[in-house]
Amino acid sequence: MTESAEPSGPTLVDMIEVPHALADRLARHGGEAGRAFATALPDLAGEFLDRWELTPGGPPMHGWSALALPVTGPDGAESVLKLQVLDEETVGEPVALRAWDGAGAVRLLRHDPATNTILLERLDPARDLTSVEDPREAVRLLAGLLARLTALPAPAGLRGLGDVAADMLAEVPDALPLLGDEDERRLLADCAAAVREVAGEPGDRLLHWDLHYENVLAGDREPWLAIDPKPLAGDPGFDLMPALDNRFDPAAAEIRWRFDLLTDALGLDRERARAWTLARVLQNSLWDLEDGEPGLAAEQTRVARVLLGRE
Repeated sequence: MTESAEPSGPTLVDMIEVPHALADRLARHGGEAGRAFATALPDLAGEFLDRWELTPGGPPMHGWSALALPVTGPDGAESVLKLQVLDEETVGEPVALRAWDGAGAVRLLRHDPATNTILLERLDPARDLTSVEDPREAVRLLAGLLARLTALPAPAGLRGLGDVAADMLAEVPDALPLLGDEDERRLLADCAAAVREVAGEPGDRLLHWDLHYENVLAGDREPWLAIDPKPLAGDPGFDLMPALDNRFDPAAAEIRWRFDLLTDALGLDRERARAWTLARVLQNSLWDLEDGEPGLAAEQTRVARVLLGRE
């Protein structure tokens, strides 16, 4: 008589839990494909833990659409395994990180092109720029990083700001009637007019596109490093908006101070930077309207009015 095998203990895959907030977000925004990706995440993580000889080193973390696992390599080095949906936003992340090569940004250690799984140096997730008590000092730090990151020409193959701007402008005629307030319609139309003036010269620098304060983490080899780029090839003025509307101060003088600091730090032409910042107002507003919001966000409206000289 053959003895039955002893039940095996839990595997690494069994111990990997996908945070509910991440699974819900993937399902809401990705539909069936998002649900399938969330379901497959433990197996995908297990595959790369084995392939790259990694050991889990802490509870899973997550961003908007990615699972991040603190891990330790065979040499004892600490890093983060990031698993994310492969789409038009995430496909450029390893391209940008490779170009920056750790200068102002988290260092890329490994990359699997088939799944867009990446291994990153470990930073301190508990310390981002929101932990800097003085908001103006936080703006200065962010401006310094932006100046370094946008100094590089964009690698070939990245999405271009010219295409993004053209898509935005094409959506404006259908978006304007969704706004019931005449002043908001006029403001959005004026933002679109500013974009049309610069759309023919979209620029060629490597943009992060999402450098808000929570996407700057404390590190060991540099005090602060950027994470989670959604890279574009374009004009650096398009990268200023998160520094204006995050940790928001509605005072017109403060918005102008931030804008002046950013344009000086990056060496930008102020009028072009103003137009490309209004492009971000336009983009954010179009996204909000697409999501069913009844009007423009107060922060977006305030920044636009100040930059248009109405405050």
